Amino acid sequence: MNLYAIVLAVIVVVLLGLSISQIRKVKTRADYLVAGRSLPWYVLVFTLLSSWVGSGSLFGGAENAFRNGFAALWQPAGGWAGLLVILVVAPRARKFAQFTIPDLLEVRYNTAARILGAIAVLFAFTAITSYQFKGGGDILHLIFPGLDEIARSQFHLAGHEHALGMVIVAAFVIVFTALAGMTSVAYLDVVIGTLTTGTCLIALFVVSKRVGGWSGLHQSLPASHFQILGPFTFLKAMEYFMPVFLLMLGNQAMYQKFFSARSERDAKVAVFGWIVGTVILETVIVTIAVYGSALFGKNPAVAPREIIPYTARHGLPSFLGALLMGAVFAKVISTANNYLFSPATNLVNDIYIRFVNKTVSDKGVLLVSRLVVVALGIFALLQGTLWDSILAMALYAYTIYAAAITPAVMAAFFSKRATATAAVTSIALGTLVTIVWNLQVLAMRDHRPTFIPQSWLTHDAIFPALAISLLSLVLVSIVTTRPRPEQWSPFLSNQA
Repeated sequence: MNLYAIVLAVIVVVLLGLSISQIRKVKTRADYLVAGRSLPWYVLVFTLLSSWVGSGSLFGGAENAFRNGFAALWQPAGGWAGLLVILVVAPRARKFAQFTIPDLLEVRYNTAARILGAIAVLFAFTAITSYQFKGGGDILHLIFPGLDEIARSQFHLAGHEHALGMVIVAAFVIVFTALAGMTSVAYLDVVIGTLTTGTCLIALFVVSKRVGGWSGLHQSLPASHFQILGPFTFLKAMEYFMPVFLLMLGNQAMYQKFFSARSERDAKVAVFGWIVGTVILETVIVTIAVYGSALFGKNPAVAPREIIPYTARHGLPSFLGALLMGAVFAKVISTANNYLFSPATNLVNDIYIRFVNKTVSDKGVLLVSRLVVVALGIFALLQGTLWDSILAMALYAYTIYAAAITPAVMAAFFSKRATATAAVTSIALGTLVTIVWNLQVLAMRDHRPTFIPQSWLTHDAIFPALAISLLSLVLVSIVTTRPRPEQWSPFLSNQA
């Protein structure tokens, strides 16, 4: 067995052991869904960082950096800008202290908002989970090149790239997530976040020396790779910036962590640590990808989205490369855990408990939660077969959430005037426009007719979907009856 496989196996065993060790702590619904509301700030920092930085950054963002250089930083910069707003929202969210974003939507608006919110989260987060599976499959393919041949000859999986690797990763994540819920996810993230951040910093230093430092990088790449906009127009830069910015503002996985915090102070302090960690780690990831493109960009065997694990495999000393490969794999697992767990929480808390079985016991909640995790994991795996580009999948998922959920959530924390009818309309239209737009993109890719002009479909759905969502939220609020004070006071009590 090669060194890369050994390191990967050790990481998997350690993570699985940590997850199993947390099972005995899970006895109630609150233990499973929000870790008993017991997480201190330093655990929150790492679990927030690990849930945010996954395949979207390590594969989608790296693909962007490979092609476009440092202009790829427009994508993570959306998250950094969003974090400045989150500094205000985090303590308010912990004070509210429910389980999910649809909980919040029902309290502030109505039951219809809860249901539509749960549906939007399900589509967005299973899409995010699906490209974690794809990223994990890429890593297994690089470590075990024979997997594709096994997939074709033994399992007849010849139509999808790295299909067997995706299935293996999906199975592992599903088991992992079902075991201990939020408690397992949060404490695993401490280990994964420490490993990934430290390994990436060392790897950046080593790969920089191999290229010849900053001057060597300039000599190897076109000048556009070092410009603020690079090859982008300002509109294109905003198409990368805005979905991430708006996802950050309304991200249920983040709010669920805030609901899990030990106190309002822990929630706010954690955001400061998260800002520092996110800026450092995402900048390092983009920089490694740019250095990797200087080393391997002319190699036709290199898939742009795989540049970081490929650099780990072929551009670093064996042990460091194995550690980086293992760290990337662990991050993919961590992010998949978070984004699979979150919509499962919605279906159980917002649909099953709310409308199907209101008197279910804690033991029953745990059983149903684990079954839902399995079902959604399979659904996410199927979605992973629809897209070739992780970057495209990431932007689709971010846009659903940004257009459907974030406007209504931000209005809950900052507006007394937003009405229930307006929120329901905004969520429904934001979701619908994004899904229809991206179905049209897939139709164009397959050379089928489209009713949206194809010149429009070369752009992301974020601006049309967001414009329709915001416009409906504002206009419908104006023409409908103001909400009662008891509807907005839990979110704006300091402004009453």
